[in-house]
Amino acid sequence: MQYATRDAAATPAFLSFKVQVKNTGSASVPLQDVTIRYWFTADGFTSALMSNCDFASVTGGRDNIIRTFHEASGTDADHYLEIGFASATGSLAPGATSGYAEIAIYNANYDKLTQANDYSFSATATAFTPSMQVTGYRAGELAWGIEP
Repeated sequence: MQYATRDAAATPAFLSFKVQVKNTGSASVPLQDVTIRYWFTADGFTSALMSNCDFASVTGGRDNIIRTFHEASGTDADHYLEIGFASATGSLAPGATSGYAEIAIYNANYDKLTQANDYSFSATATAFTPSMQVTGYRAGELAWGIEP
């Protein structure tokens, strides 16, 4: 998993980041088998969590990026956003990257969420970098990173 923040502020208008997958293996991987988890805290707000895919350079664009929220329990994470790929995105060849997706997380009341206390956030990752705190899964099994 490669991650870059889109806004390094401690309390931005939205949690905003970019992610992409790199295939470091020797065989092609169907992207529909891959999911990414971005771990964060909802900061005690109770209004519904929402997300946008603002842009995606994967085959088919942002309509092929699937996003679902889940509750969690871990250090600096009481939720995660799971990001997946529709079958139309195809396969990822060895050594290739998926293309990136720009994601925004917010709540229904547009309360400012603090990202400085979020497990997956890194203020210094302004360019794509491997992140062990943004976890990756293949067919539901942890394949990259460390869960909180």
